[in-house]
Amino acid sequence: MTKPDSLPPIRLQKGRSSRLRAGHPWIFSNEVEMTEQAKSLAPGSLVRLVDAGDEALGSAYFNPHSLIAARLLTRDPCQPIDGHFIKSLIEQSLKLRDSLFERPYYRLIHAEADLLPGLIIDRFDDIVTIQANSAGAETLRPLLLEALEALLSPRVIIWDASSPIRRLEGLESGFEVLKGQLDGPFELSENGAVFLADPNAGQKTGWFYDQRPNRAMAARLAKGRRVLDLYSYAGGFGVLAALNGAESVLCADRSEQALSLARLAGDKNGVGDKMAFEKTEAFDYLEKAASKGEKFGLVIADPPAFVKSKKDLAQGAKGYRKLARLCQALVEPGGFLVLASCSHHMTPEMFLKECVQGLGRRQGRILHQGFAGPDHPVHPHLPESAYLKALFFQLD
Repeated sequence: MTKPDSLPPIRLQKGRSSRLRAGHPWIFSNEVEMTEQAKSLAPGSLVRLVDAGDEALGSAYFNPHSLIAARLLTRDPCQPIDGHFIKSLIEQSLKLRDSLFERPYYRLIHAEADLLPGLIIDRFDDIVTIQANSAGAETLRPLLLEALEALLSPRVIIWDASSPIRRLEGLESGFEVLKGQLDGPFELSENGAVFLADPNAGQKTGWFYDQRPNRAMAARLAKGRRVLDLYSYAGGFGVLAALNGAESVLCADRSEQALSLARLAGDKNGVGDKMAFEKTEAFDYLEKAASKGEKFGLVIADPPAFVKSKKDLAQGAKGYRKLARLCQALVEPGGFLVLASCSHHMTPEMFLKECVQGLGRRQGRILHQGFAGPDHPVHPHLPESAYLKALFFQLD
């Protein structure tokens, strides 16, 4: 057990505690009295947060080398940071997910919004994938494993340390199967369909649960239409569209491995005969298809983040505008266009503006604005956690 009064204190500068008191879970390095003692602490160390007058503000983990110097774990200055504490947080998140979903396929822990900063846990029934994207989350590893064993007893536990975000925390990359054996891709269930995930060779934890509600919405528009699924990855949009009555579906992605997972998912759902797959860069495909006069009843574009930092914002905005311009040219009159962004620096208002500008003089209407599913809750004081946006257009 780690008693709060035994933790090293980190003192905030005078007048710099108001944001934390108002509910924000982060303390930035320029808000801390960066003493020699503070600088000497190992990244991820548990600390007591105190204000300039020594009032206890809670416990956090601390990284003296990161812009986000402290990430709050609890505001209770008397709360021990131990196995019981970690287990109770995961149990709370588990109860929420089980009330939202009938089957155990979801994001179990969504970092700060689930009160475990920098930590991602995705559940695939009896397989659990953990991403520790902060030094503090990394140090909690033994307690996390103990809690997951007690609550879920998973057949397989994967520690995925491949995220590039870890570099900002001074963490190394890696991939470990801590329990059980991982023999290639495994199945998951979403929106009544079967898909395949491969965390050892895919992106993120092997699947993007965040798009679940937007995939369902897009599938409702697919019946009887030719569908183009750009940046298709493992077929989340495309396979579901085929399963919901699309006339045909073309999945386009630059990863042959992702397309192979989509192909397998198509076959497993009995819609493989409706589907085609093309390994290509999205912008190249769009330009070539437009030159041939190709038209689709539903075009879906769910690209990786065009804006990975604030300095990329202007260029990334142009990218989303260009994507909208090229996509709209392939949408038949009366057809639908779905555009998504997972760039948290791109606000919903900015994303809408760029997409509408990309449509140019093409007339239409916005049918729906979608966000991440409820297993990706938003921290009310962290707009960054509301990163996913999806726009649904019908075009004349």
